[in-house]
Formats: sequence, structure tokens, C-alpha cells
Amino acid sequence: MRVLVVLGHQRQGSFCHAIAQTAVAELQRLGHTTVYHDLYAEAFDPILPDTQIPKSAQVSPEVRRHCDELAAAEGYVVVHPNWWGMPPAMLKGWVDRVFRQGVAYDISAEGVIGYLKGKRALAITTSNTPRQDELRLYGDPLENLWKNCIFGFCGLTDFRRRNFESIVMSTPEQRAEWLDEVRRLVREVFAG
Repeated sequence: MRVLVVLGHQRQGSFCHAIAQTAVAELQRLGHTTVYHDLYAEAFDPILPDTQIPKSAQVSPEVRRHCDELAAAEGYVVVHPNWWGMPPAMLKGWVDRVFRQGVAYDISAEGVIGYLKGKRALAITTSNTPRQDELRLYGDPLENLWKNCIFGFCGLTDFRRRNFESIVMSTPEQRAEWLDEVRRLVREVFAG
């Protein structure tokens, strides 16, 4: 299986980096081919010019490569922090530019055609807000965003998400346990 792993965190050495690296290592241990992007380290340009919105628009070679990788992948792992109930702007811009009409979905007279149908996705997020406060105050906007608004819209229904919190209050021992959980989640989603 070819799995696209995308990291949206600007600080090298962050726990999100550890999560992404753990996921890649476990995917490779399972025999999968991985394509890995650390969007900040690669200085991905997240700005979607108006001229590149139409389906027929020419895009940069970098964006075309990302689009081709998205289309070719059979699975996806997305890792990022929760910033105000959203992914960081870098990752949101990647979605804007790469989950393009004609690549991830299309629109016909019958409605939306999702090109990611039959594929699998795992979104792993981090936050500092205690879980009970997050749910009480805001619900779970990232679950809805990834499960329904992005992957679901594009036809993908085999979706899992895990949020690790509170990062700022966690201990090294707790983080080690969380990385073990990342390995288990990767096995559950991508084994077989």
C-alpha cells in the first residue's frame, strides 16, 4: 500500500514530528511505501492564487507532484496541532491547493464524485485544551473537518482520528505511551 503522510507543524522536534516519524516507521515496518511531507521544512507555498482555482488551471510543478501523490496514495496520515479548532494555515493551504477538483473530487449533474473512495485515512492531532473542555465548549471541529468536510466530501469513508491532549501538561512517559498508541492505530488502520 502507498501511504501519503503529511505533517503540518513548524517546530522541528515537536511532538507532532515524533508522531509523524513514528507513523512513517510503523508503516514501513508493515511493508508499506510511504511518501512523507513536512510542509514547513519543505516551505510549501500554501497560498492558492485565484487563477489556479479552476479545474483546468495550470499549477506549479510542486503542486502537481503533490496532487499526483494524493491521487496515487491508497492511504493518508495527517498530523498537526489544533490551532483555534483548525489546522495551521500551512496545512489548510495545502488542502486548498492539492485536494483539487479533478484530483480529489469532481462535480457532475448527479452531485459530488469522490475520487478517494475506498481509501483509508488517519488524522492525528494535538492540543493543549483538556478534552472535556474542548468538547463542552466547541464540540470537535477537527473531527468534522477531516472526516466529513475534507475526506468524506472526497468519497473516503474509512477514517479514524485521535487527538492527544494536553501536550503542555504531558510527561515524557505519557508521550512514550502515546507514541505506542500511534503505532497501534497505524496497524489497525493500515494492516492487511
